Amino acid sequence: MSNLQLVSWNVNGIRAVSKKGFFEWFESHSPDILGLQETKIAADQLNAELTERKGYKSYFSHALRRGYSGVAIYTKHEPISVTEGFGIPRFDEEGRTLVADFGDFILANIYFPNGAANAERLAYKMEFYDAFLKWSKKQAKNGKKLIVCGDFNTAHYPIDLARPKENEKISGFLPEERAWMDKFVKAGHIDTFRAYNKDPHHYSWWHMRTAARERNVGWRIDYFFAAQSLADNLNHATILPDVKGSDHCPVSLTLRI
Repeated sequence: MSNLQLVSWNVNGIRAVSKKGFFEWFESHSPDILGLQETKIAADQLNAELTERKGYKSYFSHALRRGYSGVAIYTKHEPISVTEGFGIPRFDEEGRTLVADFGDFILANIYFPNGAANAERLAYKMEFYDAFLKWSKKQAKNGKKLIVCGDFNTAHYPIDLARPKENEKISGFLPEERAWMDKFVKAGHIDTFRAYNKDPHHYSWWHMRTAARERNVGWRIDYFFAAQSLADNLNHATILPDVKGSDHCPVSLTLRI
């Protein structure tokens, strides 16, 4: 067996983060697979700097709405297949999902919707969650070993945000959002970070306007979940809060494959 390092990062605009040392970090860290969320780029805006990285294949999914959403995967190991979305047009048109089949596992890199704007977007988020859970159960039934990375836009437990009491009525920590996280875990998915670290004060997102990052007043909303069938392959999982450039930081998972 060898170790495979996967990293996930909501970059809040790939062109913006590329001006803040992103590619220098990418080259020095050199993950085997990197999943990005909120790339905010259209297909006609891609260039060789973004798509042709030495030693990597790259794949992008774009939202119909320009400058919005979007996900990408960079990988040293060419997948068997890469699929955009999970077959529901009103979700897939926002460019939130890339699924890469690596044989030993499938990786779903997902930028889950934010429900904070209004009741309609919260409903959309919950419907997206339910559609994804149904899809993930189908993968398990078909014998696929699923890893899910990305920005889930929900802190699961009080330990996963600095101020749980103040945010109980805020999307991202609503009872119905957290209940869905419970269902996802009960369906056979491991929160890999919590498999290795039970301590508080570990976050992956901080509000940009309040110097929250400097005070570590944050939320853990970026995850690697792994199917229970991969439990013996898990080696380590961590958060990389010292990596700057976005309001999120990267999270990582190391597998023995």
